[in-house]
Amino acid sequence: MHTLYIVGIGAEGKKTITTEAIKVISECDLIVGYTVYVDLIKEQFPEKEYYTSAMKQEKQRVSYAIQQCANGKKTAVISSGDSGVYGMASIAHELAENTEVEIKVISGVSACLSGSAVLGAAVSHDFVVISLSDLMTPWEVIQKRLSLAAMGDFVICIYNPSSKKRADYLKKACDIVLQYQKPETVCGIVRNIGREGEQSSIVSLAELREIQTDMFTTVFIGNSQTKIIKGKMVTPRGYTYEN
Repeated sequence: MHTLYIVGIGAEGKKTITTEAIKVISECDLIVGYTVYVDLIKEQFPEKEYYTSAMKQEKQRVSYAIQQCANGKKTAVISSGDSGVYGMASIAHELAENTEVEIKVISGVSACLSGSAVLGAAVSHDFVVISLSDLMTPWEVIQKRLSLAAMGDFVICIYNPSSKKRADYLKKACDIVLQYQKPETVCGIVRNIGREGEQSSIVSLAELREIQTDMFTTVFIGNSQTKIIKGKMVTPRGYTYEN
């Protein structure tokens, strides 16, 4: 039985990569991943063999990694953030189900956590993570999830808020949340988390509706208790309300 490692490298590949991820990658011979993510760690692990491919070729990448692993090559498939959050962990388990390859997932720091830290403490209470990409999830389902999350007063962390083909999706999402939350609800935006050119800002829900974002941006919509403390976005856990 051979083990294929599915590794989350964090947002940037240096600052937010865990010691466990570094150890596993250091011990592997072959690193497989999306070209952009591989570029984040090549400088740190220059001696490794790499196999890369473009976006939308996830199945092909993982199948190749499983094959190489089955042939005895110690292999890791990398994802940015955490490999179990919109990453390669689930497809690896599915594709290796009827093989002799065992899957071991190495967790990483997802953007909902690293982005919250940049803003202050955005997800310190109950929160949900929703991707606005409709490549694999119908927009009708995404709308339902946004509506129920807003109705439940969850903090909402949004991945993939917009793209060239989905330029108005974040505006649509804000309109859904505005049915349940006030226009002045505290929201946060972080772009290029942990990378060169990192930018962040705190805005109201009404202001967020008019802001253009991209695939490198993570958006946080606060709940009814979220507030700004010394310029930081903070969602109270409730400790100050205890007797």
